[in-house]
Amino acid sequence: MNDFFSLTLKEWADEDKPREKMLSKGKKELTNAELIAILLRSGLRGKSVVEVAKEVLTSSSNSLTTLSQMDFNQLSAIKGVGQAKATTLMAALELGWRMHGEIGNDKELVINDSKDFFNYMTPLLADLDHEEFWAVFLSNRGKVLGRQRISMGGMTATPVDLRILFRHALEYKAVSIMVAHNHPSGSLKVSQEDKMITKKISESGQLLEIKLREHIVITLGPTGKTDYFSFHDNGYL
Repeated sequence: MNDFFSLTLKEWADEDKPREKMLSKGKKELTNAELIAILLRSGLRGKSVVEVAKEVLTSSSNSLTTLSQMDFNQLSAIKGVGQAKATTLMAALELGWRMHGEIGNDKELVINDSKDFFNYMTPLLADLDHEEFWAVFLSNRGKVLGRQRISMGGMTATPVDLRILFRHALEYKAVSIMVAHNHPSGSLKVSQEDKMITKKISESGQLLEIKLREHIVITLGPTGKTDYFSFHDNGYL
């Protein structure tokens, strides 16, 4: 009797073909739909698991970032998904974000410019439905000493306590800092409040000889693409 791994491709059920492809060709050769199909495991009568996976992607405009923002009710409502498969998808997508967060926590990382900083902070801020304000504390050559969430707010604003920010900076013995917050609305337009807090942090840092090197605003647009506004690159620092 053939075991699971000795079947030919034609003998595999539709639900197993993405797994066979991964085993024979490697995970990098699978499409997003095929990877999702492995998580879903089975399709519907008259519809293969890959077809169901394609419908999952269609529901998120073929964006994995948008898919990661869908809640349990949205995912489980897709025909062929249901409650158990929805939780599996949510768990897998959350692990992906956390993996990026671990990469970003590398204490040997050196941040040189706004792009580096954007890549470092995106896993933490991009898919939130509320505003958060974070600070990253750096050595004299830009090595990351640590990072802290300074505040968490609503959908349109979050307060920033400069005393908390610079207390952490002193604890890390930081020479400079970079700060970032997100706009859940998807807009990159900075407000007067954004400009004002940037100025206050910069001026307060000068008194303590802790330079504000960068402030970025991170957004996730309607197409699932992340982007940012740099106060340094646009002449505000």
